[in-house]
Amino acid sequence: MNRILILLAAALTALMTVAAPIAAQEVNLTAECVTDYDETVNYFPEQAEVEYATGWTVDYFDHYKIVTVTQPFPGATEADAVEYVLVQCGTPAPEGFDPAQIIDVPVQRVITLSTTYLPTLTALDLLPALVGVDNFDTANSPQVRDWFESGDLVEVGSGATINVERVLEAAPDLVLAYASGFAEYDAHPVLQDAGVFVALNAEFAETSPLARAEWLKFNALFFNAEGAAEAFFDAEAALYNELAALTADIPDDEKPLVLWDAYSTFGEAWYVPGENAYSAQLLRSAGARIVLGDAPEVAGLTGSVPFDFETVYDAGTDADVWLVNLFGVATLDDLLAQDERYADLRPFQDGAVYNNDGRINEFGYNDYFETAVAQPSGVLADLIAIFHPDRLPDHDLIYFRRME
Repeated sequence: MNRILILLAAALTALMTVAAPIAAQEVNLTAECVTDYDETVNYFPEQAEVEYATGWTVDYFDHYKIVTVTQPFPGATEADAVEYVLVQCGTPAPEGFDPAQIIDVPVQRVITLSTTYLPTLTALDLLPALVGVDNFDTANSPQVRDWFESGDLVEVGSGATINVERVLEAAPDLVLAYASGFAEYDAHPVLQDAGVFVALNAEFAETSPLARAEWLKFNALFFNAEGAAEAFFDAEAALYNELAALTADIPDDEKPLVLWDAYSTFGEAWYVPGENAYSAQLLRSAGARIVLGDAPEVAGLTGSVPFDFETVYDAGTDADVWLVNLFGVATLDDLLAQDERYADLRPFQDGAVYNNDGRINEFGYNDYFETAVAQPSGVLADLIAIFHPDRLPDHDLIYFRRME
């Protein structure tokens, strides 16, 4: 059945039953199923409100919710959108949907295939539901690592080579995954073929920090944890906006010029954030300008633009700060080992070079790609303290570290 027709039918049903008012349930059921279904009851009194994210929507009905991921992978079209029907357990599934779309909620067992989904579980006290991850070594949060030690979890791998047998043995209600758009590289096609329910999280496609963080609410939908998710995100958004206000009055000529990233030998280019890219929005909120941020090539773009080494080197020689964001580069000597010309850059000479590896675990994996996704206020606070220490004098860096 066409989704629009389903929505219209539901609205018509609501109008026809206006004489039978819907009973008020105070909170969502997060740990139990309905034992005595009543069609006049609204089983989702706590609902998600999407304010920043553009990649997902949710429509509520009395005992089920329809969640749509509008752009599940980069370059996806309207035809690629995916829908999930989340039905309060103990109530009847709505008609007109493919059974493969339907999942009972709240889920009790989940496997995550990215560290960026783990903050949802820690922030909303849902870690006991975690039964498996892609890779034990990559998780950074102490709470998650403690759960690894105390819980009976499985490591399942990722991508098209994911260990389907281990997934099936773990018997998850839900696997949270991501999609590249290339079936030969993704885990969800093989998992779905095996009968596993997979929900695609596309937070990485969002171009603003708060939009990306708001996907915590998407994950929470499967646990009926909207109430806790709304409270957590509202506090995070308020803090982020409060921090951004600290730099709002800084004139452009007083904003430091920031060199972002470094030359990639893998991509054979120096990638500069597009005007509307995630990192560009972070840096603007922190009161900074990006080297080549006003170049015609980056105008209006949400991705990164490749430049040759010499172009960025020439434009960034007199930058005030350099944020290298490199994995496995611990010292300034490590940078010089990549290219001796880095020593000519002013931030290198002034000791104003920072890496985003301020918090790494024993295996070298970075919390910048875990808790910082759900709590970008910590990243913004770091950047303000680096660029404008007078605006945030008592802040100790969390995710960034001055390199020596």
